[in-house]
Amino acid sequence: MSTPDQSGPLDRGAKAPHGGTGLRVVAIVGPTGVGKTRAALHLASQLDAEIVCADSRQVFRYMDIGTGKPTPAERALARHHLLDVVDPDGAFDAADFSEAARESIAGIAERGRSVIICGGSGLYVRALLQGLFPGPKADPAVRERLRAALEREGAAALHRTLAATDPDAAARLHRNDTTRVIRALEVAELTGRPLSVWQREHAFRQQQYSAMTVALWLERDTHRAQIATRCACMVDAGLVDEVRALWSRGYGPDLPALRTLGYRHIGRHLRQAGSLADALDSMTRDTCRYAKRQLTWFRADPNSRWFHAERDEAALVEAAKAFLLGDR
Repeated sequence: MSTPDQSGPLDRGAKAPHGGTGLRVVAIVGPTGVGKTRAALHLASQLDAEIVCADSRQVFRYMDIGTGKPTPAERALARHHLLDVVDPDGAFDAADFSEAARESIAGIAERGRSVIICGGSGLYVRALLQGLFPGPKADPAVRERLRAALEREGAAALHRTLAATDPDAAARLHRNDTTRVIRALEVAELTGRPLSVWQREHAFRQQQYSAMTVALWLERDTHRAQIATRCACMVDAGLVDEVRALWSRGYGPDLPALRTLGYRHIGRHLRQAGSLADALDSMTRDTCRYAKRQLTWFRADPNSRWFHAERDEAALVEAAKAFLLGDR
């Protein structure tokens, strides 16, 4: 069977949807820049559906351009949920998302409409569809000590500590994903057991809904070109001014939300650490790398049904309708 980054067709019928006996939902996932928003809007128009956005950055207010948030025109085509729910300095994690998304889904069901979950934050989608493992609550003292170590020694050193403590988690997490690296170290310290062990034992079996997970893909070169265009369009649309506006509101460059793709690159430019062209180049490069990691995450889910983002639009609609009607 061809893989999603090759040019051959995919065996879309080889994967079964997630189990569960509750409400049926369709989840559209895939790497950044692949066309999830467009696919979700088209599907919503065919299914009389509302869209629950599963994006860990689109939840933040005032961060519109750099997160690729649906435009006002796109939001007018279908009702969207879980956009602009917390300020950039606020805390919001997979558990918060799962709780808020369940509330949104309940309201959509009460209105008699179909539910489409759309986003590239794989952990958010997994938490919603399959539950979270029963880990410990955050410990402020432990987190403060770990953050101090991060500031003192850097992200690479913290990641090496995780590799010695929990090799499986370290292999899965990029060293710059400092929020999750700190959480993994925190869980290991508080429980005496690695995060990866907790996750294997839980195995995300608490299925909340009957779900068909649709994963989108493009050929590698096409996807990279699409990402480059997307990044350039963000700059042209005013990403530099958006970052300036965030800073003027008091949301500085050291906030975790502003250390993410696009915002950190433009931030370096504004601190005179490089030209705008250099910022765009590094933003594009890092976005391509991030998309590759996302693709690896989604390919690890045996329940995903893969559809080409440009050629399989009709097949996706047909499959989603059949699933929601209970035909498969």
